[in-house]
Amino acid sequence: MSGKRGAGPDGDDGTAGGTDGGSVPDSGSDAGRSTAAAAILAASGGGGRGAGTGRPVTAHLSHRVPDLGALELLLAVARHGSLGAAAREVGITQPAASSRVRSMERQLGVALVDRSPRGSRLTDAGALVTDWARRIVEAAEAFDAGVQALRGRRDSRLRVAASMTIAEYLLPGWLIALRAERPDTAVSLQAGNSAAVAERLLAGEADLGFVEGLAVPDGLDGTVVAHDRLAVVTAPGHPWARRRAPIDPAELAAAPLILRERGSGTRQVLDAALARHGGLARPLLELASTTAVKAAAVSGAGPAVLSELAITEELSSRRLVAVPVAGVRLARDLRAVWPTGHRPTGPARDLLSLTRARPAG
Repeated sequence: MSGKRGAGPDGDDGTAGGTDGGSVPDSGSDAGRSTAAAAILAASGGGGRGAGTGRPVTAHLSHRVPDLGALELLLAVARHGSLGAAAREVGITQPAASSRVRSMERQLGVALVDRSPRGSRLTDAGALVTDWARRIVEAAEAFDAGVQALRGRRDSRLRVAASMTIAEYLLPGWLIALRAERPDTAVSLQAGNSAAVAERLLAGEADLGFVEGLAVPDGLDGTVVAHDRLAVVTAPGHPWARRRAPIDPAELAAAPLILRERGSGTRQVLDAALARHGGLARPLLELASTTAVKAAAVSGAGPAVLSELAITEELSSRRLVAVPVAGVRLARDLRAVWPTGHRPTGPARDLLSLTRARPAG
């Protein structure tokens, strides 16, 4: 970008240069340039020191430094020697460009551009300001490039933590859809119970989490992305498989069951549902995954409580039988969660949007 002054016929508005705050000598002499520099430094706070005090100026930069758009326009005027051509380059009308230059001149208190029918020419003060503006704009471009690089690094990976049922039965479909939208994003998935998901999010080890519990864990925000129900199931040979009447809550609570471990969303919902009925009896088996619980139930080890999402195939093939239960609510919400105050961005935001576009349950 050149800061050289020049004129080019363009049919500019032909108004005389100058501002409400007076004008600056327009000679190419050292005295003229020194006067222009002194005027601009005075307008901008004396080069960072209070006049005659030697103390740092405390006024906010936003009150005395033009915005980047105005500085980019001034650089375009310097390149083209024409306000109209500069306006076209930055994508605004010539009257808007003229108004922006006049506003910048009023803000700085110096004349920047001499306008005439032959074109627009920078004043000595305008040439100095253009030199400074170039450094500011180049620094802003470097800043923008750096931020884009950070966004690119952030968007190149996505760390997801999910409770077992969501990880096994819902996330695969959501991640396939995300892959179609973001083929260059590498996704890692950590599966565990809902308590472990919350721990990973709070430790900064995951960008987005999915849990199955009764409520959003402490320290997290969240939104419901799907609904689910728990079902009591047994192998076909178990006595409960032949029952005609539903099991009541007290009988369910008293029975040794194959259960997920404490901290899992399934266990939280079941514990809460049966708390008023004496609480759960000692588990027959306590296992750390939905797949393990399901396999134990299919083998005939005993009745189990599982998500309906996890047993569709086993129920249709009659390897498991659903046992009706009366008087207890076993429905639950499935949630996406993230640390409080840190709304998902980039790939995490896109994955969250896909869960709403492709609801389950």
